[in-house]
Amino acid sequence: MVAIVSTVAYLGLEARSVEVQVQLAPGLPAFFIVGLADKAVAESRERVRAAVAALGLALPPKRITVNLSPADLPKEGSHYDLPVALGLLAAMGVIDAEQLADYVVVGELGLDARIAPSPGVLLAALHAQALDKGLICPAAQGAEAAWGGGHVVAAPDLMQLINHLKGHGQLAVPEPGGAEEAVAGPDLAQVKGQETAKRALEIAAAGGHNLLMIGPPGAGKSLLAACLPGILPPLDAAEALEVSMVASVAGTLQSGRLTRRRPFRSPHHSASMAALTGGGLRVKPGEVSLAHLGVLFLDELPEFQRPVLDSLRQPLETGVVSVARANAHVTFPARVQLVAAMNPCRCGHLGDAALACARAPRCAGEYQARVSGPLLDRIDLHVEVQPVAAIDLLRAPAAEPSAAVATRVAAARAVQAIRYADAAARTNAEADGPLLDAHTGLDAASQALLAQAAEAMRLTARGFTRILRVARTIADLAGAERIARLHLAEALSYRRQPPRA
Repeated sequence: MVAIVSTVAYLGLEARSVEVQVQLAPGLPAFFIVGLADKAVAESRERVRAAVAALGLALPPKRITVNLSPADLPKEGSHYDLPVALGLLAAMGVIDAEQLADYVVVGELGLDARIAPSPGVLLAALHAQALDKGLICPAAQGAEAAWGGGHVVAAPDLMQLINHLKGHGQLAVPEPGGAEEAVAGPDLAQVKGQETAKRALEIAAAGGHNLLMIGPPGAGKSLLAACLPGILPPLDAAEALEVSMVASVAGTLQSGRLTRRRPFRSPHHSASMAALTGGGLRVKPGEVSLAHLGVLFLDELPEFQRPVLDSLRQPLETGVVSVARANAHVTFPARVQLVAAMNPCRCGHLGDAALACARAPRCAGEYQARVSGPLLDRIDLHVEVQPVAAIDLLRAPAAEPSAAVATRVAAARAVQAIRYADAAARTNAEADGPLLDAHTGLDAASQALLAQAAEAMRLTARGFTRILRVARTIADLAGAERIARLHLAEALSYRRQPPRA
């Protein structure tokens, strides 16, 4: 007899159907799992054996073969434990094999037959809903699976699941977890002075633009970056689902609660390429994907390894990151807002004769040249953050709070939502080609200014486009339908030529 149980394999944010086929055949007692399974799947034999023994059952003295079909699709993860166990119990006649045909099954087993959480349950729930099937999953992830919208059976252990399937006891139907509200971070009112930097931060938030802040240590770059989530609009329902799907695959979705706050990721400069863009032995989303639809903050930008930084060039341009392997090609979303901070030189005190090192100013060019020109070209706003004197910190008037700035940002984002309602773009930072041309009509004076600046600054086509995007955002903040010369001039002031080493 062959018992069949449906489960899934994860490829990025895609869940693919997998059949767990369990056969009991005459022969010497043995337990095999075939179908391109990794070590975690192969080890499920011992977990399943122990879990079945915890139920007071013994495996039949036969040749047990578990085939994970399709056999050419790599299988990774511990979520195959539960489907293998249920398939084995169905083949033994303990539960009805036909009843399992109505479900997709995921979950890890403990040696005592408890069903433990496993990453990706939200994706499995959405996949089951698309197949018009129910989902069997761990009880701890029932609230997460309930967001998929289908019938969910969330069991704490194997015995209670068997009783539920046999009609001897009903498990409670899980409810979707409540949405997490945005958590307030530092308020812009804490930032004294730095009016130019705060203006650039507002523009970046309003249009979803990338931002680079350059200044000496202690000037407030990290504080400004930490204030950015507080002025960004919360995620809408569709965006919250996208972000939560990435978190589900990464195993970081807490208590089945979808989040309405935009991610803010700040990896250390020692992060590897796999940590930043994704990959590893078992392909996982990296920091750039975990920050999807949120902020990726890279402090001490030149201290990152140059190949690691350059690996961000493609995701920043396309909004996705592709991890290529010999046996798989995995794609994760990576529509992020890059915010970076760096010192002007290694010592950080370029321009201050009392504190600068003996190699200034030559060391500044060498230090800043660690960041490649193509990556800098993908950053829309470049702003220098100058230190604020202690006496000015004491006498500085009350600064504008984040709530007031967030109101203007929300109004500008609302204009963009209407503008791009029928397009793939969400913000001005994503507008391109004919879509951008249709909404950036320039008068003769503005065209002359842009042409003159493009020649003087030797702008690339990408830099030219990004200036138009920033100018469009500045006009939106001003409530203007057309880009004026003033808006374009301000956008040009945030464009900086990379220094020569």
